[in-house]
Amino acid sequence: MSQSRNTPLTARSVLASVLLGTDPPWLPTPLLVRTSSLFGISEGTTRTALSRLVTAGEAVAEDGGYRLAGRLVARQARQAASRRAEVRPWDGNWELATVEGEARRPAADRAALRQALTVRRLAELREGLWARPDNLDSERSPDAAEVVDRWCTTWTGARPSPRPDARDLWDLKGWAAEAERLQDEMGRIHPRLLAGETGALADGFTTSAAVLRHLQADPLLPEELLWMDWPGSALREDYDVYDRAYRALLRDWFRH
Repeated sequence: MSQSRNTPLTARSVLASVLLGTDPPWLPTPLLVRTSSLFGISEGTTRTALSRLVTAGEAVAEDGGYRLAGRLVARQARQAASRRAEVRPWDGNWELATVEGEARRPAADRAALRQALTVRRLAELREGLWARPDNLDSERSPDAAEVVDRWCTTWTGARPSPRPDARDLWDLKGWAAEAERLQDEMGRIHPRLLAGETGALADGFTTSAAVLRHLQADPLLPEELLWMDWPGSALREDYDVYDRAYRALLRDWFRH
């Protein structure tokens, strides 16, 4: 479910990831160049990638550095929300979305709608009908909500009969297995970060990005639909500890 550690990181992915992980999402150009160098990316390649981010409307040059813009700002908001994992108590009701006029739309629009429904953490119950337990803020992911509202009829307070089985809608076992793998991976890197091993920064960066992507794939289901040792909370707690150690070492490395 997460990007393989063996997959080479591009300059764009490194720059986007480091800005996504910065609050506020701005960094001076020298630090962006130096971060890219952790992955063997040259200064020229980094500056070209920064220019392309600006051209694509995903960053703006500002005060001697670069700040996230456009869709990456929305992605950062989703990333932060995924870390917080804010849910409401569940009363048994479901949120439903029925797709209107599916066959009449171009393939690109259909793909965009499926992506928006997924970002909103709905799953396809059957063709043209998407659902999830009604335990999340209705105002979440406003950019995705705009796409969904354009093409779907949505409502809450529904109680489908029979009640959908969450295991059929989401790959819960797969998500849990990957969460546990990432916990193990952080557990191996964390002592190296605490020891001040700068060689751990590249591996640590890749692992951090993988955890953040994985958290965005968490369906954030009610406890009633999950098993007792569901690893969502544990992954977030471990990541908070890991992230503090990573950022402390990164700050120290930047200063030298």
